[in-house]
Amino acid sequence: MTKQRVIGIGETVLDILFKDDQPLKAVPGGSTFNSIVSLGRAGVPCAMVTEAGGDHVGDLICNYLRDNGVSPEYVCRHEQVKSHISLAFLDEHNDAQYVFYKDHAGVSLDGKLPEMNKNDVVLFGSFFAINPAIRPVVGELLRAARKADAWLYYDVNFRKPHIADLPHVMPNIEENMSLSDVVRGSMEDFVYLYGLHDGDAIYERVSLYCRTLILTDGARSIRAYSPEGCETYPVQAIETVSTVGAGDNFNAGYIFAMLQGVNDQASRIEMAQRWSQDVCRQMGNNISDDLVASIKTTYK
Repeated sequence: MTKQRVIGIGETVLDILFKDDQPLKAVPGGSTFNSIVSLGRAGVPCAMVTEAGGDHVGDLICNYLRDNGVSPEYVCRHEQVKSHISLAFLDEHNDAQYVFYKDHAGVSLDGKLPEMNKNDVVLFGSFFAINPAIRPVVGELLRAARKADAWLYYDVNFRKPHIADLPHVMPNIEENMSLSDVVRGSMEDFVYLYGLHDGDAIYERVSLYCRTLILTDGARSIRAYSPEGCETYPVQAIETVSTVGAGDNFNAGYIFAMLQGVNDQASRIEMAQRWSQDVCRQMGNNISDDLVASIKTTYK
């Protein structure tokens, strides 16, 4: 099992899942958070750079990280602030529609931060990675990681509620791409960012900043772009219980494969899909105990 450290940089919320307007489960979440917890469960040394309130939910978040093998050393706690809440309403296809209760302008990172090293892997994304309120700190961390020759994976994860912010945050998005070894985004992300629906046109824009793009599109084929061309990978149809955390665990599976020395893109994406599909078959944000057991048996 690899001993390289993965550092996640992203927001943390308490996800409350609903089906038919009835609450089913509450679990700490957030895009990068979900990825990091799954990697921690798989035995990868991980730490999470995030912020949380000084409330009971914040305690729950830190305990959840510890229980899943992730260091909470860099969770910035704010005693007079309430932790963020997310309501996820599952539709008839078990896709989630979200309602968030949080104050992006009130986010701050003024606690202990990691020193970036050459062997580190840095996973970051969503609005947390471009939020002007904390960009000076996040940007400095990412630039330090690039300077140290760490390996950076950027999940764009840009959502419709932030379209009005786009003129102010586009420079941060483009800098994130330029600092990254891999950019992963959904078709939806790039429709919001560039108004583009064509994968080749999207890569033409992204390649100005990053040479490797992984483009996902729900149940449609995954496309992996590089200067050598585009490879297409079909998505296996499965019966889902919840799609919450599907993309996050795609990221985690891809990173896990890379950490195990898997160099070919097809095998990395195969692992990414395995992790994503595992999460979709259950009500939760992270890979299952069965997959964890299989991983720890295979990768000793």
